[in-house]
Amino acid sequence: MSSGQGAPAGSPLGLGCSIGDLISALGALTLASETPALIDELACLEDLKSAIAARQARVAVAFDLAHRREQALAGVPASEQGQDVGAQLALARRESPNRGSRLLGLAKALVSEMPRTMAALEKGLLSEWRATLLVKETACLSVADRCAVDEELAPDTGTFDGAGDRAIASAVKAAAYRRDPRSVTQRASRAAAERRVTLRPAPDTMTYLTALLPAAQGVAAYAALTRHANSVRASGPRSEGDALSQGQLMADTFVERLTGTPGGISSVEVQLVMTDRTLLRGDSEPARLAGYGTVPAKWARVLVGAEGAACAAPDPERAIAGSEPEGDDPGFALYLRRLYTAPSTGELVAMDSKARFFPAMLRRFIEARDNTCRTPYCDAPIRHIDHIFPWHAGGKTTLANGAGLCEACNHSKEGTGWTARPVIPTSSGSIHTFYVTTPTGHHYRSKAPPLPGHYFQKVPSFSEST
Repeated sequence: MSSGQGAPAGSPLGLGCSIGDLISALGALTLASETPALIDELACLEDLKSAIAARQARVAVAFDLAHRREQALAGVPASEQGQDVGAQLALARRESPNRGSRLLGLAKALVSEMPRTMAALEKGLLSEWRATLLVKETACLSVADRCAVDEELAPDTGTFDGAGDRAIASAVKAAAYRRDPRSVTQRASRAAAERRVTLRPAPDTMTYLTALLPAAQGVAAYAALTRHANSVRASGPRSEGDALSQGQLMADTFVERLTGTPGGISSVEVQLVMTDRTLLRGDSEPARLAGYGTVPAKWARVLVGAEGAACAAPDPERAIAGSEPEGDDPGFALYLRRLYTAPSTGELVAMDSKARFFPAMLRRFIEARDNTCRTPYCDAPIRHIDHIFPWHAGGKTTLANGAGLCEACNHSKEGTGWTARPVIPTSSGSIHTFYVTTPTGHHYRSKAPPLPGHYFQKVPSFSEST
C-alpha cells in the first residue's frame, strides 16, 4: 500500500504505460515557441482535463461498488455500506469530505444515468463543472426522465459549443421542466428548507456573509436596506468627510440590525491569536482570527485598540484581570489568554486560564491548537473534540490523543476499517501529528497548523514514524 499523501502509481492505460508515466511525459514536454502552437496546446490540455475527470468518475463508481462488496462480505449491515466512500475519495483527490461526497454523486449520475453527458466529458466537449451543471439541474427527475433529457440535449454532439454556464443551465432547466413540470415545481417549493447563512473569507481582512433565502424574503431584505440607505443619503452627510456610498450604508445597516449595536460588536467571543511581539512591540508577524484565517499584524492591533502606541500597548496583566485596554476603545472588553509554544517548532504546549469566562480547558486548548478540522484537506469548523485512538479501545483523554474534527469527519472515522493513531513525539517540541488509515490501507498525515510567529515544518512520513 502507498503511504503519505499520494496515491498508487496508477493502473495501466492499455498502451504499456501508467498514470505515473503520463504525468512524467507531460512534465518533459517542451513548450512551443510560436503563439498559435501554445494556444493549441492549451486547448488540448483542457480536453485532457475533461477526459481525466471522466476517468475519475468511472474510477469512483468502480471503487464504490468494490468497497460495498468488500463490506458485504465482511458482514457490514446494508444500511452502513458505502457510507465512508465519499470521505476516501476526498482524501485521494485532496478535497474536503463534503466535496468528496458531491463528486461521488456526480460520478454515479454521469456513469449510470447520463451517458451522452459522460461521452461529452470524455471527448472534451464539456468541462467537469459544466457536466456538474447538467447533473444538478436534472437531480429532481426520475432516472428515466433524466436519461431522456440527456438524450434530448445530446451534449456529445457539440450542442453546447460556445454556450456559457448560464445558457447551459437554462437549457437544462427548460428540458427538465418539459419532461416533468411537477417534480421541478416541487423541488422549488422544497428549496426553502435549504435556507442558510454562511461565512467565508474574502481578501484584505474582509468576509462574505451570505444568506440563501426564499426569493420573496431576499428581495424584501435587500429592498429594506436600499430604502434606508437612500433615506440616509437624502438627508445629507452628518459631518464633513462622512459621505458614505450606498453600498457602505447598506452594509453598516445590515450589521447594525443583526447585532443590535452600531459598530457590530456584540456579546460574542472573538478569538484573535497573535505573538507577544505583534501585540506589544509593533512586530509585523501576522495574527490568526478564528473562523477567518490569517490577518495583518496592524489590523489585529487596531482591533484590540493597541495600534499607534506599540510602546504603550495594553498591560497584559491588567488586560487579563479584565481592565479596559489603553488607547482607542475598540467597543468591547479585552481579555488576554497567554499561549505557550515550544521555541523550536511552535507546538502549542500550554495555555493559562485567567480570562473571566473559560469553558472546558482541554477542549479550548485543542481548539486553539488545531484551528479547523484536522482531517487532511478539510477546513470545516471544529464541532467535536475526538479521541484519535478511540476511548472505547483504551485511548486516553489527553492532549496528545485529542484532535478537533468537524461532525462529518468524526462520523467517517468511526466506519469499519478506519483507524487513526497519534505520533509519539520524539522531543518536547514536536509538532502534534497523527495518521489516518483508510479501509484500503492508504495513510494520510495530519499535523497541527503553525501558530502565528511559526511556520510549516517537515514531519516524519508514515514509514519513518512507524
